[in-house]
Amino acid sequence: MTPAAHKIEVRREQRDRGAVVHVIYDHSRRLNVVGPAALRDLADTFHTLAKDDDLRVVVLSGAGGRAFIGGADINHMAALRQSEEGRAFITLIHKLCQAIRDCPVPVICRMEGYTLGAGLEVAAACDMRIAADTAFFGMPEVKVGVPSVVEAALLPRLIGWGRTSRLLLTAETIDAARAEAWGMVEEVVSADELDAAIERSVRAIVEAVPAAVRSQKRLMRRWERLSLDEAVQAGIDSFAQSIAEGEHIEPMTEFVHRKNNNKKK
Repeated sequence: MTPAAHKIEVRREQRDRGAVVHVIYDHSRRLNVVGPAALRDLADTFHTLAKDDDLRVVVLSGAGGRAFIGGADINHMAALRQSEEGRAFITLIHKLCQAIRDCPVPVICRMEGYTLGAGLEVAAACDMRIAADTAFFGMPEVKVGVPSVVEAALLPRLIGWGRTSRLLLTAETIDAARAEAWGMVEEVVSADELDAAIERSVRAIVEAVPAAVRSQKRLMRRWERLSLDEAVQAGIDSFAQSIAEGEHIEPMTEFVHRKNNNKKK
C-alpha cells in the first residue's frame, strides 16, 4: 500500500483549565493542498475532537511555513469528468468545513504563506483567523474553469458582497494587510510573533468559563440562520439555560468579592 502523501499531527497540551489542541496539516511538499484522503482525515480529526469534553480550543495550521492550505489538489480536479465526481469531491470540502464549524469549542486558524481556494474556505469556517504579515489570500477557481463554492458562501459575511465579488470574479490574490483591512482576518503580526499572538487568544479562551464559551459558539451558529427577532429570543433562552446550570455563580461571586475588597483599600 502506498503511504499517504499527507500527515496530520494532533498535538494536545493539557492546561489547568482544559486541553488546547494543535492540528497541523502537513503536505508541505505541495503547499499543503488537500485531496480526498486529506479532506476525509481532517474531517475525522475534528469529529474525534468534538467528543472531548475537556477540549477548550483548537488551533489549525499548515506545516512548512509556505502555506496554510494552498487549495484543492488540482491534479485530482483535472481528472474529474462526471458531475457526480465533482459533487462528491466538493462535498468533501464542505464536510471538513462543517466539521470545523460544528466543533463545540473555538477553532483558531493560524495562517502563513498562501491560503488559496479550498484553504480560504476552511479558514472562513474557523472562528478566528490570525495571520503572519507575509501571508497571501485568494480564490483562483475561475482561472482554472470552476466557480468558488461551498464555504466561499461565508465570505460575504466576513468581507461584504463587493469585496467577495472582487475576490471571486477576478481571482485576485491579496496580501495580509488588505485581508485585515477587509475583515478577512482578525489580526496580522510579523511571522516571528505569530505564535505569541495565537497564544494570547488561546489564553483568553482558556481563562473563560468552559460551558459559557461552548454555549456562545452554539448561539452564534444559530444566529446565522435566524431572523433578528428569533436570534434575540434564542439569546434569551441561552442565557436562561446558563443561569439554570449555575456555571456563573463561582466566577461572578469572585468578581464581586474582588471589587468589594478593592473598594476597602
